[in-house]
Amino acid sequence: MSSTGDIAGRARAPRPMPTATPQGAYPEDVPASGVVDEVGYRGPTACAAAGITYRQLDYWARTALVEPSIRPAHGAGTQRLYSFRDILVLKIVKRLLDTGVGLQNIRVAVAHLRGRGVADLAGMTLMSDGASVYECTSYDQVVDLVQGGQGVFGIAVGAVWREVEASLGTLQGERTDTGETLYRHHPGDELARRRRERAG
Repeated sequence: MSSTGDIAGRARAPRPMPTATPQGAYPEDVPASGVVDEVGYRGPTACAAAGITYRQLDYWARTALVEPSIRPAHGAGTQRLYSFRDILVLKIVKRLLDTGVGLQNIRVAVAHLRGRGVADLAGMTLMSDGASVYECTSYDQVVDLVQGGQGVFGIAVGAVWREVEASLGTLQGERTDTGETLYRHHPGDELARRRRERAG
């Protein structure tokens, strides 16, 4: 368990955290990282999938809280393009804000999430006492945190991942290599298509 907030003195001493799934191996209901970067999503789609307003999206991008990793806005008329992972982080930020976590601690949590591998995210639970955010990667860590009086609510990142994936499956995406518009696609479809091309 490790704290992603400013409460190192209050949390139990961090200990090495087990990786939920070895790098390169993914639970069958979580897409591999190569899939999500081949499809990008414009602002309105990111808002719909993350459950936020365009004003929030714009403000978070301008203040570098969550910036689009595929294509940032460069002047008037440029469309931001968000990755699947960006939208996952947007949805987590919204949930943390809704539960009263301070923006400073959310910034720390976002930086922490961006530094973790896909396999780590799949098995991660974020716990918070409303002020600080903790990362737990095992049931025992969650129990320790709750018994210590620090955990009030938790966000299972893998569950949020599946929610975002389901939402994006009904929304418009864009291929990052060709700009082709994709309608009602599943984020895993692109990986399947590329595998078929290689096999053929």
